[in-house]
Amino acid sequence: MYTIQTLNKISPLGLGQLDEKEFTVTDTCENPDGILVRSADMHEMAFGTNLRAIARAGAGTNNIPLDKCAEAGIVVFNTPGANANAVKELVLCGMLLASRGILPGAAWCREHADSPTIGKDAEKAKKAFAGKEISGKTLGVIGLGAIGALVANAAIDLGMNVLGYDPYVSAEAAWRLSPSVEHVTNLDDVLHRSDYVTIHVPAMDSTRGMIGAHELEVAKPGCAVMNFSRDTLVDNAAMAEALEASRVATYVTDFATPEVMAMQNTIVLPHLGASTAEAEDNCAIMATLQMKDYLENGNIKNSVNYPACDMGPAPAQGGRVAVLHANVPDMLSQITGVFGEVGANIDNLTNKARGNAAYTMLDLNAPATDELVAKLTAIEGVHRVRIVR
Repeated sequence: MYTIQTLNKISPLGLGQLDEKEFTVTDTCENPDGILVRSADMHEMAFGTNLRAIARAGAGTNNIPLDKCAEAGIVVFNTPGANANAVKELVLCGMLLASRGILPGAAWCREHADSPTIGKDAEKAKKAFAGKEISGKTLGVIGLGAIGALVANAAIDLGMNVLGYDPYVSAEAAWRLSPSVEHVTNLDDVLHRSDYVTIHVPAMDSTRGMIGAHELEVAKPGCAVMNFSRDTLVDNAAMAEALEASRVATYVTDFATPEVMAMQNTIVLPHLGASTAEAEDNCAIMATLQMKDYLENGNIKNSVNYPACDMGPAPAQGGRVAVLHANVPDMLSQITGVFGEVGANIDNLTNKARGNAAYTMLDLNAPATDELVAKLTAIEGVHRVRIVR
């Protein structure tokens, strides 16, 4: 029986993936086997010795201490692409809001709601809210992952010219893109040519403030910039100056901060990107199934701190041993050497690495012994040893 703690409200459709005979779900537990989380900050949490997996029902994992988890042998999952359609639709909405006088026009109507001549007056007032069509304009998409690719393809369907920038675009992502998307290898070129710019990259040290003073200086005058990824990707001081100088016409962001709220010509939303019933269901189902497969079979998919590894269902006979360890030389030979020392026969083995972390799974023709586990755990650099079955 596994105990799963929820730190935020998780969609019932996601929790419904867990068999009540094998899983207990609770929001209060001192030492769970797994944690399901959305936005709760886990950086100051003390982790119990039973905790083996954390699944984030969403893409971003800034609220989770990834290195701390890796060193403790705790696999952290996220759900890339599960909320991509919801974010894509909001990006398109943001682009239309930046193009047309929709928000000020609606505000005018509300302000004059009690006027008996509002219809006649609106015909005169609407000139102040005239906008531009997006068809035929150029959209620059920075980051061509799950969300960026959907945005790019949708913009093509809306009659836009689309420039895509991503120096690390994967082959899978490239296949998802419309052939009409122009792949540009220089960020300055994208910014200089685009009427609209949308950012879809992860928040890392290397991307912090990636849209800064230089980028906004070379950007096409009067462009609109949209940020539905992370607030740290845009240098707030540089954006405020660019808006004041009218080099950027509108900044649309899903992240309300004091700095952004002090800027002019902004459209600020309260982090609505993934706030749809469908996205919450999709993220919860994906997160739950990934954690379930790891706890029951040892398989890892969409982890952000350990490598992907899949050996299918754990064997009904014998057993499966999972070793989470540092990615250092001679580790695999030390691990397999222990099996020889205790006379355990390995039927199947997989070893994968990702950065400083590595993962080894081994199937045996007989159950693992306490002696085997103790010897594996004693190897320097081994973070955790699991007997999956």
